[in-house]
Amino acid sequence: MGDGIDRYRGTESKLAQWLRRRPKRTAADDENDREKLLLAVAAAGLPLAPAAYPVGYSCSCERIGCPTPARHPVSFAWQTQSTTDRAQIERWARNEPEANFITATGMVHDVLDVPLAAGRAALERLLAEGVEVGPVAESADVDTVGGRMLFFTATRGTPEDEDEWWPCELDCHPETMDEHPGLRWHCRGSYVLVPPARLPGDESAHPVVAWLRGPEHPLPDPLNLLETLQDACARHAAAREAEGDGEHTAHEIAWPLTR
Repeated sequence: MGDGIDRYRGTESKLAQWLRRRPKRTAADDENDREKLLLAVAAAGLPLAPAAYPVGYSCSCERIGCPTPARHPVSFAWQTQSTTDRAQIERWARNEPEANFITATGMVHDVLDVPLAAGRAALERLLAEGVEVGPVAESADVDTVGGRMLFFTATRGTPEDEDEWWPCELDCHPETMDEHPGLRWHCRGSYVLVPPARLPGDESAHPVVAWLRGPEHPLPDPLNLLETLQDACARHAAAREAEGDGEHTAHEIAWPLTR
């Protein structure tokens, strides 16, 4: 019996020694992971452009009172600058190691942006029903209650009748909140952050934008997800109102705002 315990202790000791010998992750490792994630997004056909990054609770753009710190592109020409070119993205990532990246919507893909709690409920329901769900990211954002969830879909394209088109800004106007509480549809003229991205806040908490389902998943038709997301958002808003926070729910931030 004593020999068995001694052998176990010896094994445990060797395991502890092995764990101590494992190479620690370095900044270079993190940078390699960041670059791989960005290139995977580009390989899926989603155009990228550099964005601002957090400096504590502030934004790298140094704009006083920046309304969307670390969430906006660094260039006003982001729509034409956005690209899937591997070499260009590698240059950006290596020359700007702290930068976040955005992807321009309405070209290849759209994004349905909902409160995190509503998104999780909707995702569980969609998967249980066997609905094809594409890439999904979540933002553990300290500046919005509970964060946001981003459902990447195929773009609506440009309708033949331009009167059928609405700019994405309309999806977050107060007059639309009663119909689709908390939901924003990023289409032509908008953008979202792509993982990995850092957001302002307590550095120890590391608030980030991260993939739940990666960009390797095919982009679904947005209409296949819309009803479930609308229902989840309505339930989320009702729950918030029942908790006495209805006023905040009606105007919950759906970033990014127009810069």
